Amino acid sequence: MKHRIVILGAGYAGAYVAGNLVRRLSPADTEITVVNAVPDFVQRLRLHQLAAGQEIEAPKLTDVFADTGIRLCLARVTAVDPERQAVAIADAGGGGELGYDTLVYALGSHGDVEGVPGVAEHAFDVAARPSALRLRERLDSLDGRGEGGSVVVVGDGLTGIETATEIAEARPGLSVALIARGELGARLSAGARSHLRQACDRLGITVLEHTSVEAVEATRVLCADGTALVSDATVWTAGFAVSPIAAAGGLEVTGNGQIVVDRTMRSVSHPNVYAIGDSAYAIGDNGRPLPMSCASAGYTGRQAIESIIGRLAGRKIANTKLVYAYNHISLGRRDGILQTVDDEGQAKPGYVGGRKVARVKAGIVKMSLWATSHPTFGMPKRKRRLAAVPDVSAEKAVA
Repeated sequence: MKHRIVILGAGYAGAYVAGNLVRRLSPADTEITVVNAVPDFVQRLRLHQLAAGQEIEAPKLTDVFADTGIRLCLARVTAVDPERQAVAIADAGGGGELGYDTLVYALGSHGDVEGVPGVAEHAFDVAARPSALRLRERLDSLDGRGEGGSVVVVGDGLTGIETATEIAEARPGLSVALIARGELGARLSAGARSHLRQACDRLGITVLEHTSVEAVEATRVLCADGTALVSDATVWTAGFAVSPIAAAGGLEVTGNGQIVVDRTMRSVSHPNVYAIGDSAYAIGDNGRPLPMSCASAGYTGRQAIESIIGRLAGRKIANTKLVYAYNHISLGRRDGILQTVDDEGQAKPGYVGGRKVARVKAGIVKMSLWATSHPTFGMPKRKRRLAAVPDVSAEKAVA
């Protein structure tokens, strides 16, 4: 009987792991199924560009996984039962259940809209393609009025900075404000902070530092100091959250719902489950938790691949790097910041900024898309033919 590997999520982490596993494992011994709720690959690294008005590729997953031997199940994960080694799924045609021998949990994260009144009802985010498109439609309507409009971006993490600068550059007719809880770019070096401020000034972005938001209304953002900012479109980037599915299934999780894993990305409570990307609470080589990021998705995914293959082959598991070395921030299409960090996660004194950094990041994003669109990295056609199996749907996936 074939060893059944089920991968939940086809984002950067899930697609990468699926392609590498099918490339390196024998199709005679293993069966790999990827479950994803939407039919397209989402370039989450570029959703702020999509919201600003640019056209962003969204490859069909049926094309991505064609002729690889990977079974694609387009369905929403509703529950995980690690005791029975089963995943409950649902789609437009009903529901079903997938059994597994090894589970790779890569459901990622979403915008955290809880905790502040009005965010869920009135704010936009760029954590998913549908929400980024909704923001784009709103910005289009503001631009179309011919009298401008105000956009308030809440949160000065990497997502907030990239979103504010992208919108300001792409839509100069709109007034853009960026709200920072502390000092703008507090995690950057002094030189990088100065570069960021200059970029905001050049793009006409109003920066409000040391400001907390208490509530979001349809046309206003209410701050703790009593300030009320007029806002025709409020963009919420102040944090991300993970799905409650892992916690509900009895897996050991942290307070925010991330699955606690060991050095090999295996769940500390259920050894047949691996977690990667934003879903995993993984300790890096510096002894600190890896942050939610595309880079962490790559590193945790690579370790999970080696761990799964090693255990199936009965050999010693190789430890791959688990590091976080730099922050790469785009400031529109013609500027950027590359900030290296030390083993403590603190910014090093030096940084690189400017047009060259923007081009390098664009190249990295393009390479990430290519790698995802070619998940087997050129696996020989003969092996692809031998491995090929039909897709499955929720109705056919009953174990």
